Amino acid sequence: MNFLKNVLSKNFVTVFVVLAIFLIVIPLPTWLLDLMFAINIALSVYILITTIYIKESLEFSIFPSLLLITTVFRLGLNISSTRSILQNKGYAGQIVQAFGTFVMGGNAVVGFIVFVLITVVQMVVITKGAERVAEVTARFTLDAMPGKQMSIDADLNQGAIDDKEASRRREKIQRESDFFGAMDGAAKFVKGDATFSIVAAIVNLLGGAIMGLAFEGMDFTTVLTTYSIATVGDGLCSQIPSLLISVAMGMIVTRAASEESLNTDVLSQFTSQPRVPMIAGGVMFVMGLIPGFPTLTLFILGAALIALGIGLGRSMKTAAAEAAHDENVREMEENQDAISEMEYYKDIDNVYKLLNVEPIEMEFGYSLIPLADEASGGTFIERVVIFRKQFAMDMGMVFPSIRMRDNQHINPNKYIIKIKGETVADGEILMDHYLALDNGNVTREVDGIDTIEPAFNIPAKWISEENKLKAEIAGYTLIDPTSVMITHLSEVIKVHAYELLNRQDVKTMLDKLKETNPSIVEDIVPSVVPIAFLQKELCLLLKENVPIRDLSTILETLADNQHNMKDLDIINEYVRQALKRTITRRFSDGGQIRVITLDTETENKIVASVKKSEQGSYLAMDPQSIQALIGSLNAQIEKIKDVVPSPIVLTSPIVRIYFKKLVDQFIPGMTVLSFNEIDNSVQIQAVGNVSI
Repeated sequence: MNFLKNVLSKNFVTVFVVLAIFLIVIPLPTWLLDLMFAINIALSVYILITTIYIKESLEFSIFPSLLLITTVFRLGLNISSTRSILQNKGYAGQIVQAFGTFVMGGNAVVGFIVFVLITVVQMVVITKGAERVAEVTARFTLDAMPGKQMSIDADLNQGAIDDKEASRRREKIQRESDFFGAMDGAAKFVKGDATFSIVAAIVNLLGGAIMGLAFEGMDFTTVLTTYSIATVGDGLCSQIPSLLISVAMGMIVTRAASEESLNTDVLSQFTSQPRVPMIAGGVMFVMGLIPGFPTLTLFILGAALIALGIGLGRSMKTAAAEAAHDENVREMEENQDAISEMEYYKDIDNVYKLLNVEPIEMEFGYSLIPLADEASGGTFIERVVIFRKQFAMDMGMVFPSIRMRDNQHINPNKYIIKIKGETVADGEILMDHYLALDNGNVTREVDGIDTIEPAFNIPAKWISEENKLKAEIAGYTLIDPTSVMITHLSEVIKVHAYELLNRQDVKTMLDKLKETNPSIVEDIVPSVVPIAFLQKELCLLLKENVPIRDLSTILETLADNQHNMKDLDIINEYVRQALKRTITRRFSDGGQIRVITLDTETENKIVASVKKSEQGSYLAMDPQSIQALIGSLNAQIEKIKDVVPSPIVLTSPIVRIYFKKLVDQFIPGMTVLSFNEIDNSVQIQAVGNVSI
């Protein structure tokens, strides 16, 4: 039973169309004809009411196909009823006979005139008008497509909509064009159906007369009465559903897009001007004074219209008063909120709460919120947790929680990364796209939107989902939007890690170390090494991308060189040398490290330019020498950039700190190591030499 139900539900339209076509050739008993005529009328009423309640034409996009199906169904019924009329002495069922008897009212001439008028109204007025509207709408819709497409592209480029919304709008434009084009052609079916009804009526009348006079032996009066009733009844059974379908077609092609149904729109727009029914009522009263007009009827109608206008005016005043009251209530609530807020901030402690600055913040445009929303399937927070774990293992530091929030004032596809309340980086993400990077193995170009990869500032492309496979085959490296954003965030945190490490974090690290090695912490901190000094040293190491995980070695080195406490730069060099295995692992690759060296003359000149003061040592080199030094370094970096993407400069221990400070002014983030910071197990390969 369930199987049969599923088969019928999935193939109902197919079965219906096949049966409608079979009606043309298969004779039907009169009781089945009655059922089919009833179904035809009910279906037509159903379609008409549907077109009244829809808000826009595309909500009933099957209408063109439905128009063809119902036309075929009516034609099949018309032919079946004609066969029954000719074979059964003018009888084609109770519905046909009832329609004919009711309309004719005992007078064949009146019946035929009514039938002809209904047919003419359908063909000339409704069908013809709907056909013309469908034709013009189809042409205008097609002409407007380029402008609508350009408008969508402009909104997409400005960030007003995302790719998904743009795709939805483009699809809607295409569907509108297809729909009205189909309606333009489908209107011809209704027109042809009306024409066939006239032909069928003539056949019923003439054929019935021949059958009655020649074969049935009826007299002329009986033939005229019998077959005229059958002809008019059969014609009305076809024309009335056809008329309903024609009206539905006119409704749907003249329906403008709206937020409400036709009933609601008509009611709201007809009752929007109270003066209109009052003026109309006055006109009715004036007409009632004209001699010969039905005075009572016009006076009653005029009074009803004036009463309607007065009622509408009162309703609008009441609505306006309620709106004003609601506005006053809202203003009072806002004022109350403002007063409450003022009372809240009278407490100075609450004002201090406004001064809190988040260590790390991320702000998202509204299109990117799903990436960070776990309820929507976003994995960004999970990726942050994974990165925090990896960063702690690599660098020995746990960065604080990231405050994430949406920002309605930025581009919907944009995100912002803030450190201590200030923007340090931003980027744009295209949802439902992949960032394609050329790793040097690309065999052919793939269409995409040119962009710059935000983390490393390298050229890239945004590739749509449909071009993903093409890009992979072409050799591109594809990165999903979440990975693009987490990569950018990770690079920002690595660069600014030294800013995020505060004294509370250092104290927490010492407390954890104390659980496993209490003696070193108790002996050194804070009696030998204050927490503030330790924090500065750790920040110096993080600034140069040196891990601080081996906190025990750092503390011991600081304690052993406490006589140099006044010069943080010098003691930092000792700590770096103590961490040489860590530094070597960090910057070497495959048992070797490729470096750019300084020639002896350059190092001697740097050492000779070092000056000492009470605040420490500093480099005092003349501008010409600095320019020559930086120019030579840039030339060496450019020469080896294809071999060594992240260049390292190797100097003597006494020169490293001063050279590093000098280079940071021109090439931020440059790695500078000394010979004492590299483990003996690693092979050093010089790929360039800097000289003045």
